[in-house]
Amino acid sequence: MPPITETVKHLIIVNVIVFLAVYSPLGNYLPNFAVHWFKDPRFQPYQIVTHMFMHANGTHLFFNMFALYVFGPMVERYANRRKFLILYFAAGLGSIAAHMAIMYYQYTYLGVYSFPPAVGASGAIMGILVSFAVLYPDVKLMLLFPPIPIKAKYLAMAYVAIDLFSGVSGYQTGVANWAHLGGALTGFIITYTWIKVHRRY
Repeated sequence: MPPITETVKHLIIVNVIVFLAVYSPLGNYLPNFAVHWFKDPRFQPYQIVTHMFMHANGTHLFFNMFALYVFGPMVERYANRRKFLILYFAAGLGSIAAHMAIMYYQYTYLGVYSFPPAVGASGAIMGILVSFAVLYPDVKLMLLFPPIPIKAKYLAMAYVAIDLFSGVSGYQTGVANWAHLGGALTGFIITYTWIKVHRRY
C-alpha cells in the first residue's frame, strides 16, 4: 500500500474532526450538517456540502475513511492535488444530485412525502473507488471479508452491481444506494476524461 498523500490525510482529518465535534456537547451548537429533502423546511443549501463530512456512526466513518486511505493516494498521484479534490467533491455532489432525483421521483410519482436526511462521504468515496478501478483495473486488492484477492475492476463492478440491485429492489433499507451510484458515475466520467486528455497529449 503506497504512503498516504497530503490531500487524503487532510480529508481524513477533517472528517474525523467533524464527526467528533457533531457527537460531542459542541454538536448542540452546530448547524444541521445532514442534507434534507429540498422541500423539507430543515433543508439548507450548505447541507449539500456539509453532509459529505458527517457520518451516522463510527463504523460508517471508519469504512469510508479506510477506503479513502486505500484508494485515494494512487488516484491523487495520477491526477494531482487540484484534480483529486475536484473529483472528490464532484463525486459527492453527483451523489446528492442522484439522491435528490430519486426522492423527487418518489415524491412526484409514488406519493412519498417523508425522507430521512442523508449523511456521509460514501458518494465521494464511490467516485474515488471507481476512479481507481478505471486507472488501475488489474491491481489486485485483498478483501477484508472474506480475505481473498480481487482485481480492482471487479471490486468496483461488484459494488456498483450491489447498489444497483439494492436501489431497484429496495433490499437495503436506510442506505442511499442511488447516491452511491451517482458518485460512481461521476467518478467514472471524470477519470475517463482524464485518460482521454492524457492520451491526446
